[in-house]
Amino acid sequence: MTEPAWLPATIAVLGVVFDIAIRVFAIVYVPINRRPTTATAWLLAIFLIPYVGFLLFLLFGSTKLPRRRREKQQEINTYIVETTEGMERVTRDHPWPLWLDSVIALNRTLGAMPLVGGNTAELHSDYARSMEAMVEAVDGAHRWVHAEFYITSLDATTEPFFVALENARRRGVTVRVLMDHIASRGYPGYRRTRRRLTRMGVEWQLMLPVQPLRGRYQRPDLRNHRKLLVIDGQVAFTGSQNMIERGYQRRGNHRRGLQWKDFMVRFEGPIVAGVNALFVTDWYSETDELLLREADPVVVADDAPTVDCQVVPSGPGFDGENNLRLFNTLLYNAQERIIITSPYFVPDESMLYAVTTAAQRGIEVQLFVSEIGDQAVVYHAQRSYYEALLRAGVRIFLYRSPTVLHAKHLTVDDEVAVIGSSNMDMRSFSLNLEISVMIRGRSFVRQLREVEQSYRDASRELLLEEWLVRPFRSKVLDNVARLTSAVQ
Repeated sequence: MTEPAWLPATIAVLGVVFDIAIRVFAIVYVPINRRPTTATAWLLAIFLIPYVGFLLFLLFGSTKLPRRRREKQQEINTYIVETTEGMERVTRDHPWPLWLDSVIALNRTLGAMPLVGGNTAELHSDYARSMEAMVEAVDGAHRWVHAEFYITSLDATTEPFFVALENARRRGVTVRVLMDHIASRGYPGYRRTRRRLTRMGVEWQLMLPVQPLRGRYQRPDLRNHRKLLVIDGQVAFTGSQNMIERGYQRRGNHRRGLQWKDFMVRFEGPIVAGVNALFVTDWYSETDELLLREADPVVVADDAPTVDCQVVPSGPGFDGENNLRLFNTLLYNAQERIIITSPYFVPDESMLYAVTTAAQRGIEVQLFVSEIGDQAVVYHAQRSYYEALLRAGVRIFLYRSPTVLHAKHLTVDDEVAVIGSSNMDMRSFSLNLEISVMIRGRSFVRQLREVEQSYRDASRELLLEEWLVRPFRSKVLDNVARLTSAVQ
């Protein structure tokens, strides 16, 4: 049968109309509530590769969690504000910086959590010792254990932790485990890990599962990147360390001798309730089970150590980029010294200005990053910022390979530190659920300075003269990777 003569022309016209419609839609819709750089990157993708770019935008263009999840976050925030009114009881062992009160108020407004005093904070910068400390804490559990890690994987390193959870269950302790779906399933033994948790009688759930056939779907790269452990409401751990061995079970990593260096903090005191509130939020989001009845009342002892802490949650469940706002506020308020440790330093324009402005106004600014990278695109995107940082006067220290410096913390002057799971990149600012803890206390900052010095001893300083003569191919890779970092 011969096709009508008009059919090819009609198909061509419809194709042109559809193509124009996509472009018009993109121009109108894409820039709404997006950074100009992000909107421009998406528009370029849609205009240069219209159908593929448009499909990618539909899959990855929204940085918001489903409405019901955002509503649950607001419910928890309201509860926290109502039940912690007046809890800003802190130590005044010496005069505070004039700017600190406004930072505390900002964090309270953004994340609902108050600043509380009477806490102890024990630093762990050794991977094995940190794992041992978490095992010891679980072994001492009497009522419940809440474990939440971006990556949870059963291997020779984590086996003692799983044994501790199993023993806790045998003692009648309630054990709940949260692990990110996409992150955890990407490692060997994912099914074995799940079977082990089930066999132990642990209550476990996947975070942000991508299971469209079960009606569970959101943008696939919106992930829960938090790492925390809470025992009986008395002890909490948080920081950068995942529940996996130091080489991340990758043969390529093992061949290269790569090992991750992380940083965790063990807390006791009222701040534990704040850390647990994030677990409660995430458990509620995944299960519809509200655990607030298990929350212990916050008690501040008069003779407690003088460490004040404030939990700052962030992620697509919040309207603003809480962690970015906190970091930038601290950077602009610093008076003497800023030391940043971040495995993935890919700042947006606001943070780049905050860091370089601090250096240009005479503040000592140091940045610790790894000499090598485990993620090629992020590694090269990060390198694209080195020239601007060095020209502004920022000192960059490259932690020598084959160790990947995965710790995440910031110190400002001798007063304030921020530790947690958040990288200083646009993924952590916009796409990942993160936990940060702001700590005020000169004793804590002093201890963290010792950790920073250990990084300095294991690093080499990158100088501008060296950087300007790097190979041309490296410059091209760095700048191309930088373009991709804007697409969110």
